[in-house]
Amino acid sequence: MRRREWIKTSVRLAGGFGAARLIGRAREWKADVAIAGGGVGGCAAALALARNGARVVMTEETDWIGGQLTQQAVPPDEHPWVEQTGTTRSYHAYRNNIRAYYRDHYALTVESLRAPEFDPGNCSVSRLCHEPRVGLAVLESMLAPWVSNGWLTILREHKPVSATVAGDRVESLTVRDLRENRTLELAADYFIDATETGDLLPMTKTEYITGAESQKQTGELHAKSEPQPGNMQAITCCFVMDHLEGENHTIDKPEEYDFWRDYVPRLTPPWPGRLLSWENTHPITLQPRTHSFDPRQTGPEGDGGLWLYRRLIDTANFAPGTYRGDVCLVNWPQNDYWLGNVIEVSEEEARRHLRRARQLSLSLFYWMQTEAPRPDGKAGWPGLRLRGDLTGTPDGLAKYPYIREARRIKAEFTVLEEHVGADQRAKITRRPKDELTAASFPDSVGVGSYRIDLHPSTGGDNYIDVSSLPFEIPLGALIPQRTENLLPAAKNLGVTHITNGCYRLHPVEWNIGEAAGLLAAWCLRPGQTPRGVRNTASRLGDFQREIERQGVQIRWPRFTAR
Repeated sequence: MRRREWIKTSVRLAGGFGAARLIGRAREWKADVAIAGGGVGGCAAALALARNGARVVMTEETDWIGGQLTQQAVPPDEHPWVEQTGTTRSYHAYRNNIRAYYRDHYALTVESLRAPEFDPGNCSVSRLCHEPRVGLAVLESMLAPWVSNGWLTILREHKPVSATVAGDRVESLTVRDLRENRTLELAADYFIDATETGDLLPMTKTEYITGAESQKQTGELHAKSEPQPGNMQAITCCFVMDHLEGENHTIDKPEEYDFWRDYVPRLTPPWPGRLLSWENTHPITLQPRTHSFDPRQTGPEGDGGLWLYRRLIDTANFAPGTYRGDVCLVNWPQNDYWLGNVIEVSEEEARRHLRRARQLSLSLFYWMQTEAPRPDGKAGWPGLRLRGDLTGTPDGLAKYPYIREARRIKAEFTVLEEHVGADQRAKITRRPKDELTAASFPDSVGVGSYRIDLHPSTGGDNYIDVSSLPFEIPLGALIPQRTENLLPAAKNLGVTHITNGCYRLHPVEWNIGEAAGLLAAWCLRPGQTPRGVRNTASRLGDFQREIERQGVQIRWPRFTAR
């Protein structure tokens, strides 16, 4: 794609090569924009910046880019209209590229080859369940041209550790090379925080909030009576498995298995019994429900229950022998971990909770192999097999926990439940249900849709899962109240504990990242600042027209908002 000529960058004028350049003998790199975090939002920001002529350096804590889609192993959570509308052009390209990758490299059936909306897993939660390694390959290929021509440098296994700040501006970011245990300083005009937990916010002294706000603070229908900054959604260490009937792949008994086998959650409203059970709480009604699970019955005439829920590979889509069995991703209520937080705590405590979350997932898997009740009256499925080859790990768990809630900037504008929640919108607008729409933001830079879906939390809350309306992403939610050259690109934008529940999913995070990248690229022009773009009508209009030209949808068609 031809780069835009309206960008004039300091590195380009200096004649440096690559997305950034090493300055002198010091380990310092200079770029137009430094992105911390190579997840969904980080990759989308990098694509937007590079195609607009900015030189970019992006760090990633693990050896895989892609965040939720890859290192966390979670296939896309999307809205019902995703095939036709409600995403950016580049996210739609990602989805098309996933399907093309399977068609080009895998032995598909004739029916699957011809299916325009081919879903490798035919799962029940998404229209495009796919393997994390395929997501990684596609993202790498989308970024490859910009890496090859020098506009983008990706520093894998690098983690931010500190920042240099002067007044209201970030001057540099120090990252640690986790392989060589040495540091590198990244200097840039703009910094984008695409980390999973909003790591740059405390480092840069950018004002932020965590956990649950109170009704007095936000006026939200489902907010807490008192603020609870330590009350955050559960994390999940996902894993991938298949089932080989007649074989025994039972793992060693996990260290904490006895604890997790007997653990009964203490939540409000109450959980119906043990966590390791086929019975749990329905997220909407909060009534007990029982899941079915049978990895042998996965066809359309069978009830696969949880097996179908996030199935990544349906063998019926592929030529016989391509896979030995269906492949399933486990991101279920039974392996949500809410006994402690991994942010705003000491490193030692964070490591302890992460280790326990991993023990929970391994215990769930061992329970399924050895003790789980079966429809035929037997116990356990020893043929279940962990697929660490698909997650890139020796133990079969995902490389990184699935993080649902991060630090959030105190933004120029914060999205509240009154803007997107169906129940509160109905009270405010007094419109009939079929006429309800989310609030329209004059500074919209994208759209999204998903229920307000909060998993059980570290504060002891059971699910909060309520209806929301197809919504917009306001530019004001991407601009900190004070810091001038730092932008959020993931779950760390200006939302609340409640509205995070619908702004945290894959296509929305992609849109947030792409909007942040486009804004940073736009503001590399003389005289432009994020705050000035939002608060000057003519500049805002110019920017919105440009991002629409580049495939960012900023309004919902009327029919989808009904």
